[in-house]
Amino acid sequence: MARPFAIILCLVLAAAAHGADKKKDPSQIGNRDVGKGLNLYSPERELALGRQLAQEVERQASMVDDPLVAEFVNRMGQNLVRNSDAKVPFTFRVVDDPALNAFALPGGYVFVNSGLFSIAEDEDELAGALAHEIAHVAARHLTRELTKSRIASLATAPLGAVLGGWAGYAGRQGAALAIPMSLLSFGRKDEAEADYLGVQYAYAAGYDPTGVISIFEKIESLERKRPGAVSKAFSSHPQDADRIARTQREIQEILPPRDGYVVTTSEYRAIRQRLLDLAAARENADQNSR
Repeated sequence: MARPFAIILCLVLAAAAHGADKKKDPSQIGNRDVGKGLNLYSPERELALGRQLAQEVERQASMVDDPLVAEFVNRMGQNLVRNSDAKVPFTFRVVDDPALNAFALPGGYVFVNSGLFSIAEDEDELAGALAHEIAHVAARHLTRELTKSRIASLATAPLGAVLGGWAGYAGRQGAALAIPMSLLSFGRKDEAEADYLGVQYAYAAGYDPTGVISIFEKIESLERKRPGAVSKAFSSHPQDADRIARTQREIQEILPPRDGYVVTTSEYRAIRQRLLDLAAARENADQNSR
């Protein structure tokens, strides 16, 4: 009886190794299931949860509704999505907030603060930040983390909740989430995977993948100079020297060299300046009203 088990184990390990190898190969983007793993949330429930949370974000925060800015960011984001492993439609919105932040919700809802444009001087830097958030969605990090916490809580849950079924229990818990910004601070393992996948997505979309490193370094530098300038979701997992060095090594090891990359464009410079001007006008208006 031991031999069939050994054969099955070898097949499982071989399949896992094959999946890991595909994750290292940018040419396989879109043909690999990076979101595979224990998850109590079906894709449909994940979309519903993301929609609920996105509506809460838009209710609480002020959005940048400038059509030129919105169109550019959405077009840029959709280009990255087409070159990713994501399997859901995406929506990109710009939040009118000077704090450095970008975050993704389940189901492909990505929000980027206008403040991030202030340090993303080149387009590949913003692309790196968006690609990182797209990777969180592709790998289904949030609902996989929620699954872990739900399973842990089942040990102390009332019997009725357990008898109601795991899916029903997860649904009731998810309905009470409101906007759990603390949940958007992913663990180091998830952040490392999002870094790993994000540089591949930026590369596949034609951007210089070192833009990811550049934005990391700028965020790290600004956090040292102005504590609090970086949102808690970013600062809880700092862009430290180890993370930057690991990303540099991964770029060298897994990405084939190319003759040219998109670093920035005149359109991005114009959109960035437009956002900076809007922020300055708002600040002046606030000072005048005070």
